[in-house]
Amino acid sequence: MKINPYLHFNGNAEEAFTFYQSVFGGEFQNLSRYKDLPNPQHPFSEDEADKIMHIALPIGKHNMLMGNDTPNFMGKHNEQETRSKISITVDHKEEADRLFYGLSAGGQVEMPIAESPWGSYFAMFRDRYGIEWMIESKRKD
Repeated sequence: MKINPYLHFNGNAEEAFTFYQSVFGGEFQNLSRYKDLPNPQHPFSEDEADKIMHIALPIGKHNMLMGNDTPNFMGKHNEQETRSKISITVDHKEEADRLFYGLSAGGQVEMPIAESPWGSYFAMFRDRYGIEWMIESKRKD
């Protein structure tokens, strides 16, 4: 079984995924725009044509971070009320530091990366796009 997070954005999915790519590396898969979707029942306006209908970025060996821009007809969502977190567990503190400092840049740190009371190296934050993350390493090296 795999669980792959799917993130929704209010028109800035491409910018957010370019940022995530700068942290995680990798190449986008399945990038499509609304103009690529034949949809006669719900035609998309010109201002939405180039927005992301679907994008996927592999992270690690078996995981995929996916997302899209929410179409206007579905309304906007409040980015500060997304209380779900993406939790990433890595093998080494150095990788935890790299992800924490990369993803939290320009965001709001709730718990800085540090040794936690429960014995892991842990951080919790909201990135600049309103997405919440937890980064953890259980190894001490």
